[in-house]
Amino acid sequence: MLINAADFEAIVAGRVDTAFRRWVRPTVKAGGTLTTSAGVLAIEAVDAVALNAVSDDDLKRAGYADRAALDAMLGKREGTLHRIRLRYLGVDPRLALRDAAALSDEDAAELSQTIERMDGATPWVRVTLELIGQRPGAPAQDLAELLGREKTKFKSNVRRLKSLGLTESLTVGYRLSPRGEAWLSRATASA
Repeated sequence: MLINAADFEAIVAGRVDTAFRRWVRPTVKAGGTLTTSAGVLAIEAVDAVALNAVSDDDLKRAGYADRAALDAMLGKREGTLHRIRLRYLGVDPRLALRDAAALSDEDAAELSQTIERMDGATPWVRVTLELIGQRPGAPAQDLAELLGREKTKFKSNVRRLKSLGLTESLTVGYRLSPRGEAWLSRATASA
């Protein structure tokens, strides 16, 4: 579920606590969270609703002046209309994590164990980090092709690295975070 910057700001400020999306299958579920670069949102409820059942209160809580504004946002998307109740939880915890350039021996060892588990039978983490480090800002498609992977699988893997604080998303492509650079430097030195 994508939240634009203006809507996110309204959620943080408490002016908005509802979003509407038309989905074939919901991409969030009640009780979950949505982590974005701007912060973390709690997903408090996800309910299928008929368009004519959307109340004026729902429209106000979602930041729409009227039903026409909601209709314009929905466009001609396919699927069932869903009302999502949201609440701001706080800043993205990955921000502090990725800025931690100084890795203690304990942190580095724990991170290495996690990476070893992620690698499984086909190691991919280090080569992915090295490539991102060599080509910051390169489009995901280009990096995926260089690694012989499908773009969607590559992007999924990079999201896993981002959750560990090792990479940062740019407008186009990625770069290593200070934490990612620190871990890769240690891994390279010990190889």
